Amino acid sequence: MADSERIQNSWMASDQTAIEMSGEGTGSRECSSLPPPPQKPFNSDQLGIGERAFSAAGAAFLSAIIVNPLDVAKTRLQAQAAGVAYSHPLSNMTSRMACFGPNMGTVSICPPECFRYKGTLDVIYKIIKQEGISRLWRGTNAGLALAVPTVGIYLPCYDILRNWLEEFTAKKAPTTTTYVPLVAGSLARSLACTTCYPIELAKTRMQAFKETQIGKKPPGVIQTLLGVVSNVKSTNTPQNSLQGYRVLWTGMGAQLARDVPFSAICWSTLEPTRRKLLGLIGGDDANALSVLGANFGAGFVAGTLAAGATCPLDVVKTRRQIERDPVRALKMTTRQTLMEVWRDGGLKGLFTGVGPRVGRAGPSVGIVISFYEVVKFVLHHQYT
Repeated sequence: MADSERIQNSWMASDQTAIEMSGEGTGSRECSSLPPPPQKPFNSDQLGIGERAFSAAGAAFLSAIIVNPLDVAKTRLQAQAAGVAYSHPLSNMTSRMACFGPNMGTVSICPPECFRYKGTLDVIYKIIKQEGISRLWRGTNAGLALAVPTVGIYLPCYDILRNWLEEFTAKKAPTTTTYVPLVAGSLARSLACTTCYPIELAKTRMQAFKETQIGKKPPGVIQTLLGVVSNVKSTNTPQNSLQGYRVLWTGMGAQLARDVPFSAICWSTLEPTRRKLLGLIGGDDANALSVLGANFGAGFVAGTLAAGATCPLDVVKTRRQIERDPVRALKMTTRQTLMEVWRDGGLKGLFTGVGPRVGRAGPSVGIVISFYEVVKFVLHHQYT
């Protein structure tokens, strides 16, 4: 079963299904009426790590720009639920009053409700009105700095692990082949997450907090990370020099607790879905458009399901990453934070920001997977 599926989608196949054709097409060339020799099915192992990384990085770049506003909305909602106040930068009673002259008294600029987010669209509207439309892309530079190496590691490693495990299980344990996408996705995501985690920490903090000084440019990735380190070093905690750098990985357990099941759910849903779609709309005659459509559709469904199922762990990850007390940040655990979220907000608290998270993840996974597979498809035709 697994072999027939890989043959059907030849640009995704492992070398187990490659057809040896060294003896074909070598006959007499005088007979122009003879049909051309059939093409050798593409073996995805022919793609080097550089080509895979290029395909994945391009997909990550496109996705990060398109869906960043929803990521900002999700982070703001989760941060607000964790206690971050989004008041006006001039939030004291005197400075929030606009003076209209000595005899005209004062009037409030905006009531406190102006600075409380009620939902995804409300977040987007208030950010545009209060901070400017460019703030919807706050953290995009961190997102790009994160997405390119992360996906550049994640998708190529997934491809390589999946191909190797499919070949191994097909020979040794055919009944376990179904679980290959789940295992390969989890391992690849763990490697990518561990490698690039400090940039993820910076991105979340950049999106969660407003700049409180009017006219001042918000800190970038490096400044944000330096601020996290210096905040820990300024405390009187023993060994604060070492902890200053360890804090850059605080919350990584929560991130792995979110990303590993996300990848497992995503890939175990995506693989059979896209194979079925490719069989329906293209099969052996699939073109770039059908590859794009099948992979985007499968990625959209898989990303949506995985994002919804792992939302509570995403809430925990955000809460741990935005903790400003360095002592508490180093002592927090994923389990304790999960119980804290449940105690404070119940089921609703665990699914804070689920709307923008699902709305972001579906298109994001669809864009990344479809772009990645289309580039591989094009490279397949170059090889053949």
